[in-house]
Amino acid sequence: MARVCQVTGKVPVGGHKVSHSNIKTKRRFLPNLQKKRFYLVEEDKWITLKLTTDAIRTINKRGLYNVVKELRSQGQHI
Repeated sequence: MARVCQVTGKVPVGGHKVSHSNIKTKRRFLPNLQKKRFYLVEEDKWITLKLTTDAIRTINKRGLYNVVKELRSQGQHI
């Protein structure tokens, strides 16, 4: 699972690099991925997730256990 956020599902998207003379060349916009370890208190273990910074904010807001529970219900192995 390269360059894909495990929580939000964000992936690289394509676009154009535009020069001063308005010449367009292909480029990729990559998501801001971070590898982050969290301690899951309910299961007494550490988990490592590959997340965007947006997903880290989501975990802070909704809680780690709720996010992990939702990911497992979608079929992800965590």
